[in-house]
Amino acid sequence: MDTPHTSLQRRHLLLGAAGAAALTSPLSVLAQSNEDIVIGGSIPLTGVFAFAGVGINAGIGDYVKMVNDAGGIKGRKLKYVPEDTGYKVDVSVAAYKKITSQNKVNLYYGDSTGFSKTINPELDRAGTTLMAGASFASELNDPAKYPNQFLVGPDYTEMFGILLKHIAKEKPGAKVAFVYSDSEFGRDPIEKSEAAAKALGLSVPIKIMTPAGSVDVSTEVIKLRRAAPDYTIFHGYILAPIPEFITQGKQQGMTSKWMGTFWTMDSSTVMKMGEAADGFMGVMPYRYYYDTEKAPMLEKIRALRPEYQSTAYIQGFLAAMLFTESAKRCLDAGKPLTGPNLKAALNSIKDFDTGGLIGVPITISGNSIPVGRVYRADMKAQKMVAASDWIKL
Repeated sequence: MDTPHTSLQRRHLLLGAAGAAALTSPLSVLAQSNEDIVIGGSIPLTGVFAFAGVGINAGIGDYVKMVNDAGGIKGRKLKYVPEDTGYKVDVSVAAYKKITSQNKVNLYYGDSTGFSKTINPELDRAGTTLMAGASFASELNDPAKYPNQFLVGPDYTEMFGILLKHIAKEKPGAKVAFVYSDSEFGRDPIEKSEAAAKALGLSVPIKIMTPAGSVDVSTEVIKLRRAAPDYTIFHGYILAPIPEFITQGKQQGMTSKWMGTFWTMDSSTVMKMGEAADGFMGVMPYRYYYDTEKAPMLEKIRALRPEYQSTAYIQGFLAAMLFTESAKRCLDAGKPLTGPNLKAALNSIKDFDTGGLIGVPITISGNSIPVGRVYRADMKAQKMVAASDWIKL
């Protein structure tokens, strides 16, 4: 039986032990729980891709500010750490190493397919980070090969799939031409998309490959006119030589409908085509800044930035939203913010409301978000207007 003296001694020992424990693990857990959640970024603020990089950077930054102004995620603030890359893979890798050496990075945004492929072994080795980026390369849409990455929309093959599904509904049995650049970007979806077209009962009478940015396409236009496609899909370009194809095609009596994929479809890019753009169509995974349909998150963006924001801005904004949602789900489950945990959290997203940035609830079961809408250029209104419902693959 304890005496009062031994009981008091035991109480002091227990209190001492509790105090010692409080100075070790609880404080470290507390410190960890108060750490910023870091989003790093290899962002092309200069160079040939700056037209997109500036918007991407603003989109990520704005969403981070919105989250932090609302109190963060479970009391933890987001911290966005970007570095300019000039759209060069070696500079992007150097930026990644610099940012990750100076910060505990949980989430990362990459600027290109080349960077995503180059840095992938490091992502897998470290196991600390979930990454998205500007690329929609079909190769990246492989959870086995790229387990810690995802695309902020459909991959390029899925973009073609959305366009082809629209075409098959609008004109069953249509003839569809593919015009693409002689680049990895351009060639990406062509082979699989030809098979997809045939499966939908469409034919592909001609495929034309040109140098990226080529100007003299007169010979190619003659070949295209002879094939007499009902639709022509351009891919692997930003602008040139699309206006040249359309202008010369129309001059030669072509009645084809003309289409493009994401990087051609920003409103400001299409409007630069001038008269050739009237009726130009293409796939877009997001609503445009000026879309009039109900979209609470677009309303917040317009209140924050009254001037037009590009589709690249929307992509960056949505990337930050999905990063944040993945981190929130990890923390809600009491799991550390590792690459695999964050990716599992991302893949638990089902019927998620993006605040109207995408017009239907999204589910992310793999590495992409296979949904989009066909928009058409209205040159009189100087806007892109919806030409289809939202299409899911």
